[in-house]
Amino acid sequence: MDRRSFLFGTGTLLLSQLLAGCNTQERAKLRVQLLKGSLPNQVLQKFRTKMQQTASLEFASVEQLSSLFDRLQSWQQNNQKPIEEDWRSQLPLPSWLKPQNPNPANLVTVGDYWLAAAIRQNLIQPLDPTQLSQWSQLPNRWQELVRRNQAGQFDAKGNVWAAPYRWGYTVIAYNRDKFQSLNWKPQDWGDLWREELRDRISLPNHPREVIGLTLKYLGKSYNTENPSQVPDLTAQLNRLQPQVKLYSSDTYLQPLILGDTWLAVGWSNDIIPVMQRHRQIAAIIPQSGTSLWADLWANPIQANSDRALEYQLIDFCWQPQIARQILLFGRTNSPIPLQIDPDNIQAELRPLLVPNDNILDKSEFLRPLDPDAIQQYQALWQGMKEKS
Repeated sequence: MDRRSFLFGTGTLLLSQLLAGCNTQERAKLRVQLLKGSLPNQVLQKFRTKMQQTASLEFASVEQLSSLFDRLQSWQQNNQKPIEEDWRSQLPLPSWLKPQNPNPANLVTVGDYWLAAAIRQNLIQPLDPTQLSQWSQLPNRWQELVRRNQAGQFDAKGNVWAAPYRWGYTVIAYNRDKFQSLNWKPQDWGDLWREELRDRISLPNHPREVIGLTLKYLGKSYNTENPSQVPDLTAQLNRLQPQVKLYSSDTYLQPLILGDTWLAVGWSNDIIPVMQRHRQIAAIIPQSGTSLWADLWANPIQANSDRALEYQLIDFCWQPQIARQILLFGRTNSPIPLQIDPDNIQAELRPLLVPNDNILDKSEFLRPLDPDAIQQYQALWQGMKEKS
């Protein structure tokens, strides 16, 4: 799955229907559209059980973050589109032409990388942290992530635009079988430049990730504002290019499993399930730090509901016992600090699920950049790809 692209796939799987019961029409309703697999079924079922006497719940699972963002945009467009009062509006439409999911959800999953665009395009509305009983339990890292100004930039005095419910890393995955003959294992970004890996790695099809990891290798930040001014950056990108067999943000794991590539850079939520099914696949978090990602709850600006239900779901995900289930069953980190017995986590997964504070402190979310910086990244990216 490509966490940081506006391209790729769409699809919806209904996880639950409206709960049955008397006086259903009079009960409050909560519509939630979430990224497929981002919450364990155990968590969803517990929330349904808790709320079944007071609310009707509808959860819809969507395959891609890009599809969820598309829906946010379509809801706004539908809200702004005037109704045509002529003969065409009176004709019945065939089912395949009818708009899908016309009613905005009350809560939607938004990836942190998409948050700035959602704010700038007026697709979501702020949350009120005073209505979230667990807000004070969130470490500063997570509160800072979702406090933004109207331009989507980080702002300590800005509104709270979303609520994180899980997070992870960009990691290095590798095929153990292929590395046995090399007598070493990947430890940090610098290993990507080793001669033994020429034409044997895959990288995300994403300039911020690829240029960012190269900046990290050079001791700089993923969020460097003037990358074109960083000495040796262009040279290192040109040296990295021959190492790359393919650029992919969504189809990079099968070549790794088959051994067509030996190493892949990707996202922990993609890679952990593969590690559980294929014992030859291992993964590490680079020692010098990496980029972080988070899935967030956001409230579409068109949503019309009792917001108390939305805050209940957000708070529910932040309860320590539920956060523990998100980690143990969902195999992703919770923003709520937890004391977890490492023996409850598969040994190979512990480095990815039990945060190393030293590495975490050196890791970064991808922040929004100004237009000039974006152009610099795009120019560096284009120059690198032209070498292929």
